[in-house]
Amino acid sequence: MAAVVLVATRLLRGSGCWSGSRLRFGPSAYRRFSSGGAYPNIPLSSPLPGVPKPVFATVDGQEKFETKVTTLDNGLHVASQNKFGQFCTVGSKYCCGASTARFDSKDEILLTLEKHGGICDCQTSRDTTMYAVSADSKGLDTVVGLLADVVLQPRLTDEEVEMTRMAVQFELEDLNLRPDPEPLLTEMIHEAAYRENTVGLHRFCPTENIAKINREVLHSYLRNYYTPDRMVLAGVGVEHEHLVDCARKYLLGVQPAWGSAEAVDVDRSVAQYTGGIAKLERDMSNVSLGPTPIPELTHIMVGLESCSFLEEDFIPFAVLNMMMGGGGSFSAGGPGKGMFSRLYLNVLNRHHWMYNATSYHHSYEDTGLLCIHASADPRQVREMVEIITKEFILMGGTVDAVELERAKTQLTSMLMMNLESRPVIFEDVGRQVLATRSRKLPHELCALIRNVKPEDVKRVASKMLRGKPAVAALGDLTDLPTYEHIQTALSSKDGRLPRTYRLFR
Repeated sequence: MAAVVLVATRLLRGSGCWSGSRLRFGPSAYRRFSSGGAYPNIPLSSPLPGVPKPVFATVDGQEKFETKVTTLDNGLHVASQNKFGQFCTVGSKYCCGASTARFDSKDEILLTLEKHGGICDCQTSRDTTMYAVSADSKGLDTVVGLLADVVLQPRLTDEEVEMTRMAVQFELEDLNLRPDPEPLLTEMIHEAAYRENTVGLHRFCPTENIAKINREVLHSYLRNYYTPDRMVLAGVGVEHEHLVDCARKYLLGVQPAWGSAEAVDVDRSVAQYTGGIAKLERDMSNVSLGPTPIPELTHIMVGLESCSFLEEDFIPFAVLNMMMGGGGSFSAGGPGKGMFSRLYLNVLNRHHWMYNATSYHHSYEDTGLLCIHASADPRQVREMVEIITKEFILMGGTVDAVELERAKTQLTSMLMMNLESRPVIFEDVGRQVLATRSRKLPHELCALIRNVKPEDVKRVASKMLRGKPAVAALGDLTDLPTYEHIQTALSSKDGRLPRTYRLFR
């Protein structure tokens, strides 16, 4: 007990052996000089002698490295964007197999990448296929060689094709069972907007065609569409000349696995917007079972033709889409996220029974589609559709200066935030060079966004409203208005659906 009292007394008084600890962290603990043995008596506020002056990145909104593009003799475009950092992302618009002439299995490919700290990814969109590798920049030669081998020398064995058939079958079944209807609705709205042509064709393989896919079919497709003039080898975080040398070494004068025969059946059709409706009656009452099941909903998507990403109106359409905004009635990211967009203010905040109202903008090389997706109880489908048509009509009305500035700021912020990621820069470089053989830098895009005026948004919206609508509907469609009534509402001044009268209720 006496020992405890003694310790407490010393702590309170700060005396004896405890005084050293107090002084160590007190005012006199300030050290004027570095304690390192290599640099004695050098103030911490002064640079160390003999050490190179550091170069810090400046924040002026502009890229320090330009995007360089070189076209090889066979028509392949090589594009690069240098960037600070040890790692690079390299890839192209390619499709890959699980084994190649040099690699017997997928595991061997992954082991080769792991030696350079690399990871690989393959993504397919409606109009492009992208295969990318992120790895240490010192392994660029190995990475490009691996990409070339995977693209030009895939084995496509019977076992691999059969495993792929099973994977496609599973994904199709999973697509129809997902609680989230957005992928299926996106497929349906394209089918309705571009009836039986180009981007309106099935993105997902029809079930009856899975068994027809074999090595010969795949080689025929690769022969016709995977030609050098339709490809871009893009790299971020690499020296351009080094990337060009690797491309010449591995992608020039190489005989592909499907032979040297020229392409014969290349579809160069331009997208033809037709408008129309695609409906799928489905019982949505048991989509998500459990203690808190998702309520039965009917999903509607209404769209109108916008423009391609090559046109000047693409930026005003992007601002309009951001101005519409929207989302679900429950925001997982917390309150306040995008709550000042039109679909939140005019739809979700006023109509508590609507579960979702979101604007989407799909843009391609020769066309575009701006659409609104909404979800509600099947008994309120007609009212929901009328709310959507009213919002489309309001797009061509007065644009408030405050909401326009907010939308432009949000679009600029989203653009710059996404372009902080190296893989996103890679995809941006690849897509732009593939379409235009050049690339607009971020500060150029930000300047175009800043220059959008209220009259620009009103002009593109008014032009869009003169076209025929595309409609996709999923769920209980008993109360769905006819396509003609939806078209009439979008042609009116207030967006109201024509009144319907029934003799019997």
